[in-house]
Amino acid sequence: MKQNWKPGTMIYPLPAVMVSCADSNGNDNIITVAWTGTICTDPAMLYISVRPERHSYGMIKETMEFTVNLTTKALAKATDWCGVKSGRDFDKWAECGLTREPGVMVSCPSIAESPLSIECRVKEIVPLGSHHMFIAEVLNVRADESLIDPSTGAFDLGAAGLLNYSHGHYYEQGAEIGRFGWTVKKKK
Repeated sequence: MKQNWKPGTMIYPLPAVMVSCADSNGNDNIITVAWTGTICTDPAMLYISVRPERHSYGMIKETMEFTVNLTTKALAKATDWCGVKSGRDFDKWAECGLTREPGVMVSCPSIAESPLSIECRVKEIVPLGSHHMFIAEVLNVRADESLIDPSTGAFDLGAAGLLNYSHGHYYEQGAEIGRFGWTVKKKK
């Protein structure tokens, strides 16, 4: 039997990502975001939802750019710290020992320690209530070469130990149980 609860956000787990951004004067910041996801394949698009009172919100709104940096078990402490401390009060890069990499297609940096960084340009801002959704087009993806199989060129993001967020807790991604279409694949 199931209980009925008041409306809430219960779609878990989610990726815990660090979003890097900068204002037009080159001041940059990192914000941790769990309200994120893919919204279109062609053109490649994603979204992040940010509270307007967050320090990064104004930077993203001003430049209309940001970079989504996937996180790993090794980045768990930095991910949490960047989510609870404000860039108004701290240099999150220095506090967490993170390395800035200049953007290729955007003016904001990416996080060198992230296995995958996704450079984005905002197409639309949708005010939703507590959060505003930044709908963005993916301009460039930067992948850690150590996760690319040299013989096939395939990217093994599963080997990165990605971090997930579930109802206030962080988890390392678990073991693979199948691949898209495995339930209908013909056996040899």
